[in-house]
Amino acid sequence: MPTAIRALFLDVGGVLLTNGWDSRVRRATAERFKLDFNELENRHHLTFDTYEVGKITFDTFLDRIVFYCPRDFTRDEFKQFVYDQAKPLPGMIELFAALKAKHDLKIAVVSNEGRELMCNRVARFKLDSFVDFFIVSSFVHLRKPDTDIYKLALDVAMLEPQQVAYIDDRAMLVEVATTLGIVGIQHVNYDTTARRLAALGLALESSS
Repeated sequence: MPTAIRALFLDVGGVLLTNGWDSRVRRATAERFKLDFNELENRHHLTFDTYEVGKITFDTFLDRIVFYCPRDFTRDEFKQFVYDQAKPLPGMIELFAALKAKHDLKIAVVSNEGRELMCNRVARFKLDSFVDFFIVSSFVHLRKPDTDIYKLALDVAMLEPQQVAYIDDRAMLVEVATTLGIVGIQHVNYDTTARRLAALGLALESSS
C-alpha cells in the first residue's frame, strides 16, 4: 500500500499564480516603459540570480537593469506595473486550500523568487491563509534545482520524502525532487493535477 501523502510542496509561479518576472512580464514591461528589450534581457540574465537568491534587494536589481540611467518614469510606477502582472491561475488556490482542509495536509511553498515579489504575492493573494510555511530562494539563500532547498523543506515539515508530493510546472525541477524520493507532479492544468492528486488519495470528493 502506498505511503499516505501528508504534505504538498507547491511552486508559486506557474502553479498558483502566473510567473512574476518571466520573459512574458519582461517583454510587457519593456513595451510599457519603452525600454530596449534586448538590453533589458542582457542585464536581467547577468544579475537576476543574485536577486533571486536574496543577495540584493529589488531596488538594487532595478538599479542594475533599468535605473542605471535617467528615466521618464518613477521607480514606484515601474514596480507597481511588475506587481500587477501577477494573476491567479484558475481554481488552483481554491484547490489546494480545499485539499488542505479535507485531508489535514501541511502546505508549503518551495519557490525561486525575489523577496519583494514574493511578499507582494503573499499579501495580495492571501497565500498565508492556507500555506503553513514558505521556503523561498531569497529567504533561505538556496535555489532550485539545488537539492538542499528540498531537503530544507522536508526538515521543516518533519516528514519523510515519500510522505510529500511536490507540484511544479517545470519538468526538471520535479525530476530533481523525485531523486530525493519525493512524489513529483508536473503541473499542466487544473484537471490533470487534480487527477494526479486524486490518484494519491487526495480527492476533493469521495468516489461513489
